[in-house]
Amino acid sequence: MQLLGFQNKTVQAIIERFRPDLGPYESVYRGLHSAPELSGQEKETSLLASEHLKRLEFEVYTNIGGYGVAGVLRNGPGPTVLLRADMDALPVEEKTGLQYASRRTVKNKDGVNVPVMHACGHDTHVASLMGSAELLHSARAHWSGTLILIFQPAEEELSGAQAMLDDGLYDKIPKPDLVLAQHVMRMKTGTVSIRSGRLLTATDAFDVQIYGRGGHGSAPQTCIDPIVIGAAIVTRLQTVVSREVTPSELAVVTCGSIHAGHAPNIIPDQLTLQLSVRTYDPKVRDRVNTAIKRIIHAECEASGATEKPLITRTSHAPATFNDEATTKALKRTFGSYFGESLVEAEPAAASEDFSLLARAVGAPYVMWMFGGVDEKTWDDAVARDAVDELPSNHSPFFTPAIQPTLRTAVDAMAVGALTFLNLK
Repeated sequence: MQLLGFQNKTVQAIIERFRPDLGPYESVYRGLHSAPELSGQEKETSLLASEHLKRLEFEVYTNIGGYGVAGVLRNGPGPTVLLRADMDALPVEEKTGLQYASRRTVKNKDGVNVPVMHACGHDTHVASLMGSAELLHSARAHWSGTLILIFQPAEEELSGAQAMLDDGLYDKIPKPDLVLAQHVMRMKTGTVSIRSGRLLTATDAFDVQIYGRGGHGSAPQTCIDPIVIGAAIVTRLQTVVSREVTPSELAVVTCGSIHAGHAPNIIPDQLTLQLSVRTYDPKVRDRVNTAIKRIIHAECEASGATEKPLITRTSHAPATFNDEATTKALKRTFGSYFGESLVEAEPAAASEDFSLLARAVGAPYVMWMFGGVDEKTWDDAVARDAVDELPSNHSPFFTPAIQPTLRTAVDAMAVGALTFLNLK
């Protein structure tokens, strides 16, 4: 796709003239925050998004790969630009104390009651993309091209983008020339950060089942203790990064869950581990995953496990590498529009699946970040060198300030789209 020139003053004038009243979108945000939906359960959120797009005269497609929504606004000749927001929340008990805090508890896919919270800011993403949709629709006399909006389910499980593709997303809508996304982060509200190249890691998650022989806790010699095996595995896995990965390369191996047994005097016969792996380089990814499997098998064999371990990869997603030319163009527009509020992003060990929407059609893509931390809170934390103490994504205390966070996100998505659509 050829990156088209534009006049920065024109973009700024369009945003200022056509930005909608954000009051209704603040209400949308509060409503979404107080009524979050888990991955694969985003029925009400998708309905809200789809009805909004219908009112704005988009072609609307629903229930794609679950509760995925796609809206298409055809507005004459020009590039096809796709903007994406994710919708799902997390199984986290909210502890923010907000008046509009979530108090919701639902059954997860295993039928277990869990608390639900928008602890990663996807409520902000949905509300802001809805606002950007109205802005760009109102300004359609000033640009040409095709605008696609995607409200994606199940990002937290890293399955939603692929599910939409598998359900024939690009048989329903035009293939994009460019894919853009944004994410709220622990940064000062009103700021935007962007970088080319490495941004987010690839990820692999594994469920591991260890098989021992159970019995009475007073007679361990008659048992094969899976808890001891599991403890040895968890400890040994810490050496994968420190001893098998080049120090200049990033890799993270985390055991997020370990479960076995129900009583202090009973040695169980099985143990379950859940592991998360983050890497950038494909060769490092292969080496780390291979080492993990080797260690698990070796520890089980060394302890005389009754069966070979069962290792199941439960989720995975590629690394996010922002396209250089697209990022360069966005830096020009964002720099002109946001001024000193635009900063250089740092790579993070978090992961995303939105790049699959671009990879499926060979399109360039970029994700940028925007801040949600209240200005006074941020400045105070910086002064005390205590930024790491502020709640981050997935924390039960994660609380994006509504403004100017929402305005920044609405503007950024619109500026991003107008950077590549044909201006009149």
